[in-house]
Amino acid sequence: MEYRTLGRTGLRVSAVALGCEGFMNRPEEEVRADFDFAIENGINFLDLYASNPELRSSIGAALARRREGFVIQGHLCSVWEEGQYLRTRDPEKAQAAFDDLLARLGTDYVDIGMIHYVDAEADLRKVLDGPILQLALRLRSEGRIRHIGISSHNPAVARQAAETGLIDVLMFSLNPCYDLCLRATTWTRSGPTKAMRRSCTTSTPNASGSTNSANAKAWRST
Repeated sequence: MEYRTLGRTGLRVSAVALGCEGFMNRPEEEVRADFDFAIENGINFLDLYASNPELRSSIGAALARRREGFVIQGHLCSVWEEGQYLRTRDPEKAQAAFDDLLARLGTDYVDIGMIHYVDAEADLRKVLDGPILQLALRLRSEGRIRHIGISSHNPAVARQAAETGLIDVLMFSLNPCYDLCLRATTWTRSGPTKAMRRSCTTSTPNASGSTNSANAKAWRST
């Protein structure tokens, strides 16, 4: 396995990471078996944006007694409400969801606290100038996160975030189907318009090499 230094953290992580959303609705024993396979092949890095409580608990069970073998990138502002994932900029909701993440993973810290899904320039300013960055800084001072990151699908926003000097890790999408959909989106205060939500689809290969049309991620903010 190839290892690389992650951003400005000094952490050495595997070039291949676990994205974790694929573990959704799978039995704990299968999730643990996949973690066993990942460890056997040198993977030491996982990213967890999903807020589904059952998924978080399954990953926590898979990490039991071997948490220190992984660099964990956990997302701030990803919450679970009314049976679905939401992105929020409410600091109280973000704090509660983060507390839940640590509890379900069975750890008292994550290595990277990734401020989740900052795609609009206005949202970047809201994050950096408002309570969300202050929450991340406080959690870092408490040792509950070790480094601060931002995830984005927008090149201009990603660049601005990196140039602030406040961010140790930038998570940027390299999915052209998803990003082309975003680029055409009309943004409102709550995110993309409903028309764009309906029209954005991606085509992904199936096992036979043909493609399946799949709806892009649902968009909803609180």
